Amino acid sequence: MEKLIEKANVLMEALPYIRRFNNKTFVIKYGGHAMVEPGLKQGFAKDVILMKYIGVNTIIVHGGGAQIGQALDRMGKESKFIQGMRVTDEETMDVVEMVLVGKVNKEIVGLINQCGGKAIGLSGKDGDLITAKKYSLAKTENLTSSPEIIDLGRVGEVEKIDPRVIKTIRKDFIPVIAPVGAGDGETYNINADLVAGRLAAALKAEKLILMTDVEGVKAKDGELISTLNFEEAKKAIEGKVISGGMLPKVNCCLEALKSGVGKTHIIDGRVSHTLLLEIFTDVGIGTEITRNQQ
Repeated sequence: MEKLIEKANVLMEALPYIRRFNNKTFVIKYGGHAMVEPGLKQGFAKDVILMKYIGVNTIIVHGGGAQIGQALDRMGKESKFIQGMRVTDEETMDVVEMVLVGKVNKEIVGLINQCGGKAIGLSGKDGDLITAKKYSLAKTENLTSSPEIIDLGRVGEVEKIDPRVIKTIRKDFIPVIAPVGAGDGETYNINADLVAGRLAAALKAEKLILMTDVEGVKAKDGELISTLNFEEAKKAIEGKVISGGMLPKVNCCLEALKSGVGKTHIIDGRVSHTLLLEIFTDVGIGTEITRNQQ
């Protein structure tokens, strides 16, 4: 009987969040280990289906770096990275598009549909969703030298989001978006975190959620920071508490907040049902980054 009562308590804890988020839009960046381990993949699909059933308009932007690397390895083509970004020549871009749009995207859509949801796969090319431009990486050797522009090939950045196609289908379907965009007659590979952030801003989403392979933002002593507001996050960046691979994720969250997103979250995708634990419980399990306190 105690176990049954505990289950009822869990549902009651979730009730105010279910009420608050009905008909709201969440943009979720899906990537890392959660896209690889079968149990986590099933759990993710069921989480987003449950969120859809209780009235949350859930939109997924997925990565696929590991799958791209595996495909290139099978072709005998070496993967090259500069400052964490994949150098993407024309041949590599063909593989990126084939893997992200033709394989990974359809696998996610298929899994959600198989688990009882209704998902539709898109790339940034569909409905002119993502207009992209070539990303220019500037490298400076020292303070007195002029920056060197490094050509990363078909690596892009978001120039414009046209969310009309998402607004058309989000009520009835779960859109699953591959981070590939087009511009100037070219196709570009775009960082999925950045696409998710810009899409959340364009939709004025209630939440932007970045799934990672770490617990969240850590303090200097290694403890998880459960909540940061905008100014606290900026100070943590200036003090180098936030650095390395976490830095671009936090900056993505800050840009989204500046553009009207209600709240942002960085959560550990290696934890089963991480979305439900973060969104529908009082404590949460990751790091939420909010606007400044009034």
